[in-house]
Amino acid sequence: MRPECRDSQVPASRGLRSRTERLGRPGALLCPLLLLLAAGLARAAPPAQADSDAGDADMGNFLLMQNGALPVPVIITEPAVGYGGGLMLLYFSEPAAGSGQEGQDPSGRKPPPNVTGIGGMATENGTRGAAAFHFHSWDSDRYRYLGALAQGRANLEYYGASSHGRSYEVKGTYLMQQFLFRVADSPWFIGPSYSYFRSSTRFTGTPAGELSKAELAGHIGKAGLVVDYDTRDNMFYPNHGTYTGLEAQAARPWLGSDNSFENYHARAYTWLPVAPRWTLGLRGDGQFTRGAVPFYAQPYVDLRGVSRGRYQDRDALAFEAEMRWDATPRWSILGFSGVGKAYGNWKSFSEAGNVVSVGAGFRYLIAAKLGLAVGIDVAHSKDQNAFYIQVGSAWR
Repeated sequence: MRPECRDSQVPASRGLRSRTERLGRPGALLCPLLLLLAAGLARAAPPAQADSDAGDADMGNFLLMQNGALPVPVIITEPAVGYGGGLMLLYFSEPAAGSGQEGQDPSGRKPPPNVTGIGGMATENGTRGAAAFHFHSWDSDRYRYLGALAQGRANLEYYGASSHGRSYEVKGTYLMQQFLFRVADSPWFIGPSYSYFRSSTRFTGTPAGELSKAELAGHIGKAGLVVDYDTRDNMFYPNHGTYTGLEAQAARPWLGSDNSFENYHARAYTWLPVAPRWTLGLRGDGQFTRGAVPFYAQPYVDLRGVSRGRYQDRDALAFEAEMRWDATPRWSILGFSGVGKAYGNWKSFSEAGNVVSVGAGFRYLIAAKLGLAVGIDVAHSKDQNAFYIQVGSAWR
C-alpha cells in the first residue's frame, strides 16, 4: 500500500508544520494524517504484548475491548498553507482468529488490530479536505486489506527548475485499494494495489513554464505489485526487527490515467537494540519514475525538517538514522539526522545538492497492548524549522 497525498511548502526560517500533514504525492494536503497512518498499517507487523504498568495511563484495553476512539489532532502552522488544523478519529478492534493457534499469526505473534480512521482539516488559505481509511486482516494475519478515500482542495508551491516556489491550486478525489497475502508461513507479503486521483490543477500566480502539457495532466490511474518483508515486533513503534517494501506501479489510460508512466518505490527500515534501553534505527528510501509524470506526483526528498515538495525531481533518495533512549518503560527520548537529494530531470545526480536535517523528540507509550506511542519531534534543515505531532514511528 502506498497512499499518496502531498504537502508542498516554502522554506521559512521559523515555520512550524505538523507531522500530520505529511504523506505521499497526488492527494496534496487532502488527507494529512489519515493516509499517513494507513500507510504504516498496511505494512504493519503484529503489535507488542506489553501489559499496562501500574499507575501509568494506558488506553489499550479501552481502544480494543470497548470500541473506544482515539482522537488525534492535526495542527498546521506551515506558511505555505497558513494556520489551520483538524481532527481524526481512530477505531481499533481485534481481528478474528484464523485456522492456526488462536490469536497468533504463523510466526506465533499476535496479528495487528483492525483500524478505521476518519477525519478532516482546513487552513486559513483555503486548503481543506476530508478522508477515511480502513485496514483489516483475516485468518491469523494471512491476508491484509487497506482502502482509503480522500477529497479536498490545496493551495501549494511548486519549485521544479526554479529556486522560487510558484503557487498552484489542486482539487480532487483520491482512491486507493490494496490486498496482500502472506507467502506460506514466512514474513513476506505480496499482492496488487490500485490508486486513482482525479484532479484539476491551475497555477494561481507565475506559471511553471518548464512544464510540458503532459506534466500538467490531472488524472492518474495506476496499478502495481507490492512486496513486503516485515519482522518488526509491533506496527506503531518498533523496538527491533526489519521492514523492507518494494512497489512497482504503472499508470495507463485504460486504468484511468491521462499519461503513461511508471514509478518504483524501495524502502528499508531496521531497528537494532545496541545496549539496554538504547535502540538504533536506520532508514533508506528511494523513489524513481519514468515517463510523463504529472508535476504534483514527482518524487521529493522525504525527511523530517525538510519541506515536502521543496526538493523534487524525477528521482529522490533519503537516508536517516535515529537513536532512541528508553528513559522509563513508558517515556523515550530520541535524536535523528538524515540526508537526501532529488535529481534526474532538472539536475543530474552530481549536480543536485545534498539536503541535511537534524532533530530530536520524545514518545509516550499510551497503549502498551497495541505498542502505540505518541509524541513530538522538532527538526531543522537549511532555512526551515518543523514541528511534528507523531503517532508511533516517523517512518511509514
